[in-house]
Amino acid sequence: MTTTDATAPRWSDQQVNELLRANDELKALNQRLSQTQEQLVQSEKLASIGLLAAGVAHEINNPVGYIFSNVASLEKYLEDVFRVLSAYEACELEHAGHPAAQHLRALRQEVDLDYLKQDIPTLMRETQEGIARVRKIVQDLKDFSHVDARRQWEWVNLHKGIDSTLNIVNHEIKYKASVVKQYGELPEVHCLPSELNQVFLNLLVNAAHAITKERGVITIRTGTAADQVWIEVEDDGCGINADNLKRVFDPFFTTKPIGKGTGLGLSLSYGIVKKHGGRIEVDSELGRGTRFKVWLPIEPAETDA
Repeated sequence: MTTTDATAPRWSDQQVNELLRANDELKALNQRLSQTQEQLVQSEKLASIGLLAAGVAHEINNPVGYIFSNVASLEKYLEDVFRVLSAYEACELEHAGHPAAQHLRALRQEVDLDYLKQDIPTLMRETQEGIARVRKIVQDLKDFSHVDARRQWEWVNLHKGIDSTLNIVNHEIKYKASVVKQYGELPEVHCLPSELNQVFLNLLVNAAHAITKERGVITIRTGTAADQVWIEVEDDGCGINADNLKRVFDPFFTTKPIGKGTGLGLSLSYGIVKKHGGRIEVDSELGRGTRFKVWLPIEPAETDA
């Protein structure tokens, strides 16, 4: 036989409902706090990446500038030297029997002057191309970090952001996959460029990591629909199983080996796209590959948020 403690409080249905409602409000508040924490982590990460890229670009830009200038001057000086050499060769023919001419002929054969005259212009051209590539990488670093307006909303060409990001992550992709661009016509989009560049970087690096065969293909497509633009990154890698597909945007969730990923890339990308009033869609199948599609409004409703 059980007894009831007469002093124990009795809860009415209204009180129970109020407690349940308060509990739901606390859960919602906790979720908002978690989202705010993720946004703070994202902001700090992007700020650090931006500062690092800006610092590297600035430090490289100065020496590259004077190397580029010196190579241009050197090319002009070599043209003058080759003119003088041509004059010496003409004198050598005119004074073929003179000992000095014989010495010049022996020296020309020793240093293989004819080969040098052909090879030096080629070396100069390749050097200029290499310096031009370094300057392009530096400019892409600046575009990626967007140091001049890193925290400001502005109208930008997303194709330019994708291309600069591709150059930044080229070392992750070039040995694993070929990149196919299928760009459509895109209007300029009102956005935070450095943050969207971070989204493109995460999607491209993930696509490269997903390719396990000897060489794969990463396809980038863009287009518009009504007042939105879309950017699609597709790989022909290993794919994601259905259970993991539901969790790809969860913070700290990753299928990569320990040390290969933090599980924050797609979560941060999801938050950035949501901030811009957009969405990310994902479609994948094991053995077929994965396709991420980012939808963005051309002009978000609350760009001052």
